[in-house]
Amino acid sequence: LSYDYVGDLAETLALVWQPGKDAPRRNDLSLSAVVEGLQQASRREALPLLTNWLDQLNATERWALLKLITGSLRVGVSARLAKTAVAAVGNVPVEDVEEVWHGLTPPYRELFAWLDGKAERPDALAALAFRPLMLAHPLDEKELESLNPAEFAAEWKWDGIRVQLASDGGTRRLYSRGSEDASGAFPDIVEHMDFSAVLDGELLVAHREQEGVRIAPFNELQQRLNRKTVTGKMLQDFPAHVRLYDILFEDGEDLRALPFDARRERLRLWLQNNPRPRFDLSPLIEFGSWDELAKLRESARAASIEGLMLKRKDSPYLAGRVKGHWYKWKRDTLTADCVLMYAQRGHGKRSSFYSDFTFGCWRPVKPGEESANRSADETGRELVPVGKAYSGYTDEELKKLDKFVRDNTIDRFGPVRVLAPKLVVEVEFDAVQLSTRHKSGLAMRFPRFHRIRWDKPANEADEVEVLRGMVE
Repeated sequence: LSYDYVGDLAETLALVWQPGKDAPRRNDLSLSAVVEGLQQASRREALPLLTNWLDQLNATERWALLKLITGSLRVGVSARLAKTAVAAVGNVPVEDVEEVWHGLTPPYRELFAWLDGKAERPDALAALAFRPLMLAHPLDEKELESLNPAEFAAEWKWDGIRVQLASDGGTRRLYSRGSEDASGAFPDIVEHMDFSAVLDGELLVAHREQEGVRIAPFNELQQRLNRKTVTGKMLQDFPAHVRLYDILFEDGEDLRALPFDARRERLRLWLQNNPRPRFDLSPLIEFGSWDELAKLRESARAASIEGLMLKRKDSPYLAGRVKGHWYKWKRDTLTADCVLMYAQRGHGKRSSFYSDFTFGCWRPVKPGEESANRSADETGRELVPVGKAYSGYTDEELKKLDKFVRDNTIDRFGPVRVLAPKLVVEVEFDAVQLSTRHKSGLAMRFPRFHRIRWDKPANEADEVEVLRGMVE
């Protein structure tokens, strides 16, 4: 009830809190006092400390305090958005904030002193700081007519996660695209970072075979992601690998102002002089025209590759998504007709709407197996979940979906509503892979609504075997 009608637990607590009879008099709290107070307090000491603060504050301030402590907001706030907000305070480029961020600790006195104009910009661990990545714009194929193929280099867009490797030979850091330090999760990469450079690449799982390195599908890399500890079996079964795209620093020299083709040559020579078993160079693709490149792009899905990257040969390494320099030309998406099975309320602004959906496809009930699935149809088939999605529809469609959920609920499990198998949705997704974690044996990559098929009978939705035929 709190989540659906008020917001979340922190917001509810902030509203219902009543100061005790012996509550202290109002005393303005600073950000530094809260951060340092909690850093110095034990778990037992923190409880009365928090009570004391809550007694002094009004409802809005109590909410802000609880959010500061828990770090959980109703509306998602990324680290990048926090840095953008800080940059706006001091009217400085967000890239400048990102470069000093990793050298600072709470309560960030040096950062705010710089933003307030009271001190110089903090020194940010020199070469070991995270450097904002250069990103690519999605390519509108109509743009190709205005672009000269001779001015661009092309390479494959590998299906992993973008990383930045920063090392001075002793201290080594592997950063994710969002600037989080992921070094602890990939010791098999970090052990080979005995160099002085900052490199840009794609983190993958790769198996070494007689023919060379075989890049594994993304779901193998997924076994290694978001884990605090990595077992020896994981290291053996899912060996990490970095396919290098670019070099930003070499022995302390900042190379980002050089054109792409010059940096690329520096990277090739660097890897030639510093070979590493876990690293290789992302190959460039030779092409003479956009039509020739388009034909090569058609082979991307069969090779489990996301598509192509186009990089202007004279482009420096610029932070962020700067239009006109780098483009991503992704492979075409896949679609399937699925039936809505379950629904849950959304988060934040969507907390009063059913906006998170699980959908499924048909499969035959196995011989001798009685289906307890209430979605089974008269032909001896049952629905099994194949994915979840909460995007791809308009605000107007969300209202219609919400009404459908309320009118067609046949059961409930906690916050989950079980839906009558009536509504077909055409789901768009990037790939489908085998998965032992799902009843269907399949998992979709980045599923989202493409079309709501109000007109299509549920028994005409796709079968699981159709999706199985799309597995890479």
